[in-house]
Amino acid sequence: MTESTGLSAEAVADLLDRLAAEGETVAVAESLTGGLVCSTLITPPGASRVIVGGIVAYQTDVKATVLGVSESLLAERGAVDSDVAVAMARQVRAKFGATIGLATTGVAGPDQQDGVSVGTVFVALVSDRDDVVQKFEFDGTRDEIRQRTVAAALRLLENSM
Repeated sequence: MTESTGLSAEAVADLLDRLAAEGETVAVAESLTGGLVCSTLITPPGASRVIVGGIVAYQTDVKATVLGVSESLLAERGAVDSDVAVAMARQVRAKFGATIGLATTGVAGPDQQDGVSVGTVFVALVSDRDDVVQKFEFDGTRDEIRQRTVAAALRLLENSM
C-alpha cells in the first residue's frame, strides 16, 4: 500500500498501464497535497511513459505567477474554489503539453483559510473530453485530509477513462 493513499502500488501501476494504452499523458498541479499526487503516480516503474511533470503551487501568488491562474479569479474567489481548481488543471496541462491536467486545492488545516473550512477540497481534471471538478468535505487530521485528497484525485483520473 502506498502510504499517502491507501491504494496498492499494483492499483497505481494498473492505472498507469491503462492510461498508457489509451495514449494519455498526465500533468499535475498541486496545492494542499504538496506533490503527493505526483509522487504517488511516479512510484511504479515506467511511470514516465504517462506522467510528464507536476507543479506544486502551494501559495496563492504561485498559482498566478507560475501556473497562470487569473489573478482576478484568485482575488475574487480565493485559492480554494472549483473554478480555480479547473484553471490549475487547464494551465498545467497546457504548460506540459499533456492530454490530461489534474489539480488539487483545498484547506488541510489546522486553521481555515480565507473563510474556507478545514477539510474543504477541490479536485479537477481537464482533458479534450471533459472538464470535471469535485468538491469534498473531508474530516480528519491534516495528513488524513491530504491523503484523502490524493486518493480522490487518483479516483477522478481513473474514472476519466
